[in-house]
This record gives sequence, structure tokens and C-alpha cells, in this order.
Amino acid sequence: MFDYVRKHTKIMMGLLFLLIIPSFVLFGIDGYNRFREKGQAVALVGGHEITQADWDAAHKQEVDRLRTSMPNLDPKLLDSPQARYATLENLVRDRVLTEAAVSAHLVTSDAKLARDLQNNPAIASLRRPDGTLDMDQYRQLVGSQGMTPEMFEARMRSEIAKRQVEAGVVQTGFASPAVADMALSAFYERREVQLARFNGADFAAQVKPTDAELEAYYQANQSQFQAAEQANIEYIVLDLNAVRKSITLNEQDLKAYYEQNAARLSGTEERRASHILITAAKTAPVAERDKAKTRAQELLTSVRKTPASFADTARKNSQDPGSAAKGGDLDFFARGSMVKPFEDAAFALKKGDISDVVESDFGYHIIQVTDIKAPKQKSFEELRASLEEDLKNQQARAKYAEAAEAFTNGVYEQSDALKPTADRLKLDIQTAASVKRTPSPGVSSVLANAKLLAALFNSDSVEKKRNTEAVEIAPNQLAAARITQYTAARTLPFAEVRQMVQVRVVASRAAELAKKEGEQKLAAWKANPTSANLLGAQEVSRDQPKNLPVLVLNALMRADASSLPAWVGVDLEAQGYVVVKVNKLLPRPAQTPDMQKQDREQVAKFWALAENQAYYKLLKARLKVQINVNRPSNLLSGTGLSTVS
Repeated sequence: MFDYVRKHTKIMMGLLFLLIIPSFVLFGIDGYNRFREKGQAVALVGGHEITQADWDAAHKQEVDRLRTSMPNLDPKLLDSPQARYATLENLVRDRVLTEAAVSAHLVTSDAKLARDLQNNPAIASLRRPDGTLDMDQYRQLVGSQGMTPEMFEARMRSEIAKRQVEAGVVQTGFASPAVADMALSAFYERREVQLARFNGADFAAQVKPTDAELEAYYQANQSQFQAAEQANIEYIVLDLNAVRKSITLNEQDLKAYYEQNAARLSGTEERRASHILITAAKTAPVAERDKAKTRAQELLTSVRKTPASFADTARKNSQDPGSAAKGGDLDFFARGSMVKPFEDAAFALKKGDISDVVESDFGYHIIQVTDIKAPKQKSFEELRASLEEDLKNQQARAKYAEAAEAFTNGVYEQSDALKPTADRLKLDIQTAASVKRTPSPGVSSVLANAKLLAALFNSDSVEKKRNTEAVEIAPNQLAAARITQYTAARTLPFAEVRQMVQVRVVASRAAELAKKEGEQKLAAWKANPTSANLLGAQEVSRDQPKNLPVLVLNALMRADASSLPAWVGVDLEAQGYVVVKVNKLLPRPAQTPDMQKQDREQVAKFWALAENQAYYKLLKARLKVQINVNRPSNLLSGTGLSTVS
């Protein structure tokens, strides 16, 4: 076989050419890159894989959502290992609930879907005064999320079905008053205690380690004295600013853009209006809203007959406490200041016109535009700077996709250097020294991106000094890097870390001495309580820990209170030792009936959540969920990236 290949080399090359080239024509190099990037499964749910690409896409979507809702949120927080793992756990939970909904044959009726859509504030704002939905705006809304109305409604059906999976547990959670009171009494129970602290630092002067002892500790704990691997690198970044730098505008395009946008760029139009409001809450009964609308129609008929009476009618009849006394006057406002139905009506009127009855979530409005403040149009030269900025930004966004493809292909095809790609796209090659696999505290932007660092320190990049793949580090921002000099991880020599070794040996021995002293005092004071040298008594409980360490609080609250005083010793390891004397058991403070009811309801909610969490763990076990990524410590909470376990 091999002899045949050697003898017919040209024929074999032709066959390979016919097999390989069409695949590149059909899929392109970028297709191969995406296939390669898809990677192995990061999790399995019911035998179905969650790939690295799925994870990356979900995290990008979550980051975009959070950046929109919380613009001041630290970007480093969003791209940390903890944040990424939180997204993976949420993605796993979503898949588990989807599988459970399918298995239980849960379906969402058209009526249920319609009710949910009606309760969606974003969609409710698209309703016309007559109650019908503005379909054009609805399509624009879902289109901004990359979906058609059919896709959006299918996703909503899926979300409703997933909620049904948990609703059976959460909505039936129940804790009897007796159980709730027992849990609350244990939580709020107070204990009068006295403490004696034996701090390790107080015993440090007694520790005099020899050189031999320091050397022995160093040899036994070399993992504590490692210098992490590090590298000197160069990297390039493609973003909208980089694309903007390469754009040159011609005068004709700039003037055409001025003609199209002069009014918008000259300033914001403002309108002054007065209104008469007949309130009717969105959730009010239909009859109540109909009554309010009828009253508004009557007032509209009156003020249209006598427009000059608008202010007087508003003072007597408007139910808006902020403007009624001023004849309904709302002063000047620009677009975005009022609720959408009100704004649309006000900006559609001419000066002096009176609107039809306008429905909003607050009730029914009659609007009269009393003045219009239109900005003076600025000249071409006055607007030149902002015109150039706007037009360059537009062209940069249009050209970014093309530049991103060139960037991605360039760093892959010419993998031994970044310069060709940098020269082609007019990018600056930046450098950094002593870069570690885990970013140092205070490092931000590119060099703090976990995905880029992982690509930089993989074997191919380290051993062959090749470019990393193009990594998306933020929306519309790609980066690639390569190692120019690499230093492997190593154990630091004893001479360099002798001082560090001594500090650790002294701290360890001092903690042992503190523990020994504490245990001796505990035994002596148990035998002769009058000899105890303790701090003053204080009352503590789980909800009022008085800054006690968690280990100490847990130990004293678990101490047997059937025979008091009770003595407890708590080893805090490096922080020393604490002796606790529990003097009294104090009952939970008396509560009013309202407080008692509120606390019982809170226990019932926690009980339901605990049952739901247990049910979710059962579903995970049934679906044989497997997460193939190590769980980082200190997972985030409170940012929308909180995790589920």
C-alpha cells in the first residue's frame, strides 16, 4: 500500500485536493475554527451535551443583560471564573427543568401564553389606546433580541412549562405553626456567655526555631513556596476604536449625512403640555376603568367646546395631585420623560391642539400642547466634529465583522507572529511582562480575561510560541496573544524564602502553644470555676453574633444547656483558641401577633425553597447530571450571576 502511494504521489495529491478543497469552499476556514472551538462537553444533562460554545454563548448573553441593567458593574466581575461557573450552573438548571417539563408532558395553552404576555410590562407598553397590540412595534421589540414573534412565543411557552415544574413544589410548601415556632425559637434563642481568648500571636515570642527546623519545614512543605509559571507576551486587540482609526471620511459623505441628521444633532425638541388625569389603576376591575374612561370622554367634550377652559377644568377635575393645582401644567419635557402612550400623543399634536383620551397605566389623560421649543438648526461647520464621530462609529460597526474575520483568519493562518495581522489591520502590538495563568490582583481588561489566559498557557502556545486563537473578550472586542519568553513553575530556593518559612513556623508553633494553654485552662476552670479569668458576660444569638467567629458561635449555641454553666473549647487553628462559658439560656424575645405571623410566613417560604432545592437535586440525579469543570471558590451572588447547586 505504502509503495503504491510513493509511486503515485501526484495521483494521490490530486485525490486529496478534490476531497479537501470542496470542504473549505463549503464551510470556510472560519467554519473549521468554529468546529474546533466547539470543544468537548463541559456538562451532560440526561445524556445531552452542553458544549464550551453553548457555555460561552450563554455567558455572553448574561453579561450583555447585566451590562444593560447595571452599566456601572465592574467588567472584571462579569468575566471572573466564579461568574462564568455561575452561568454554567444556571445553564445546567435550565436544561434540567426543560428535560423535566418534556418528560412530564407539560404544555402551555394559548390562553396561558396570552395572560403571560399581557402581564409583560414591555409588551403591555405597546398597546394602543383601544387595547390592541401594535404588531409592528412588537416585531421590532422581539427582533432586537434576534427573534421572530413565533420564536419569542415558543421561548415563552418553554419558560412557562419550566416554571410549572417547580410550581408544584414551591406553591405547596408548608410549615406548621409548631414546626415554624420550633425553628424560630432555636434561631432567635439567646445565651449569656463569657469568653477567654488565647491568641496565637501572644505566644510567638516563645517560639525560637532552629535553622534545622526551618529547613525541615521547607522540605516538608515545598508546595507552599512555589513561583508560578509566567511569561512575557505580546498581544493585539481589535475593537471598534481600532476600526475607526482606519476610516477616512470624504467631504461628500459627510455633507450628505449632515442633510439627513442636522435636525437630530442640533438638539432635542421639547414640548410644554397640560393634562387632565382621571386615575384608574391598570389592575382595577374593568367596570371601574370603563367608568373612568367615560368621565374622561365627558371632560374632553367640554374642553373641546371651550379650549380656554382647559386649565380651570384641570384644576377642578384632574386627579393628578402634582399638576392639578397648576391647571394641569407639566412644564417642558423631552422625549423619554413621560410614559410612552402619553409621549406619543403629546409629540403628535400641534401647539394649542387637544388630544383624544389617552390611556396609560395611570388612567386616562386629556392632553393640550401649550408650547413647542424647537432647537435652532446648527450649521455644517458647527456640527462637523459630531458628524465625523457619528459617521465613523456607523462605518466602524459596519466594517467590524469584516475586520473580525480577517483578524481571526490572520492570527490562525500566520500563527508564528502577530505582526502580519497587526500590519494589515493597522493595530498596535502591545507587550506585557510576567503574565501568569491566573491574573494578578489589580490587573484589568485583556490580561484579566480567563479564556485568553487559558489559550495563552496551553501546550501549543507555550512549547511552539504560536499565536492564540482570536478570543472574544467583550462584545465587539477580539484579542490574540503569543508568548515571547516562558518561565516554568518552580520551587523557590530556601535562601530566598527563609524569612517566609520562619514566619509560618513561628505562627504554626504559636497556635499550638495557644491551643495547649487554652485546653489546660479549660480543664482547670471546669474543675474550679471560681478560678476562671473570663471577659464580661454578653448575650449572643444566631441573629446577633456580636462579631464572634462562626466556629465559636456554632459551638456555644450547640453546647448542652440542660446543665449550666456549660464549658466549651474552640480551636481556631492559626487564630488561636477560645474558651467559652455558657451561663444562662435566655428565651426568644416576646413578639406581637403580626411579627409572629410574618416570621412564620418567612419560615414557610424558606421551607418551600428548601423542598424545591431538594427536588432539583433529585431531578439532577435522575438525569445523571455531570459538570466537567472544577467549581471555583467564592461564587458570586446578588448580581444576577448567582449559582444553584
